[in-house]
Amino acid sequence: MKTSHAFLLIGAALAWGGAVRAQALPDAKTTYEHAKATAEANYKAARARCGQIAGNPHELCMAEAKAARVRVEEEAEAAYKNTLSAYTQARMRIASANYDRDRVRCAAVTGNDRDVCLEQAKATLVAAHADAKADRKAIEARQDAREDKLAAEYRVAIEKCDAYAGAVKDQCVNTAKTAFGK
Repeated sequence: MKTSHAFLLIGAALAWGGAVRAQALPDAKTTYEHAKATAEANYKAARARCGQIAGNPHELCMAEAKAARVRVEEEAEAAYKNTLSAYTQARMRIASANYDRDRVRCAAVTGNDRDVCLEQAKATLVAAHADAKADRKAIEARQDAREDKLAAEYRVAIEKCDAYAGAVKDQCVNTAKTAFGK
């Protein structure tokens, strides 16, 4: 009788612990949806603040609100998808939103200062896109190099196993396969 109660208590404790752990670590989709909802709420609040301003400051306020919303949404989406492509796309979209904001900011100045401001905004956009592409290529190159190194180390381990025979060789090969995930 005491043993069955002990098993019931242990089972209940494990079930409760699992439920608490599930609540403590929200899944990626819930986190993503929460971030999108927060971004939208912040954007609406910023739009309301911007509605009290007129002229170019209003346009700049709206552009800053849009850029902030894009940043939060893109970072959340990239984290949700968790792929190199998603992170690269997010960086490019954030850079484009920042470029739109900078163009609005440049509308406040005139003459050559405006031209310089617009060129600086365009240069910042091009640099951000180039950095995102370069970082992606560097990460891909490191991944390829890591895979090549592991393949070479695996071939060495298998070659070392050729010195043995029978069950010892089989055990060596199995150990190498396990160690290198083959």
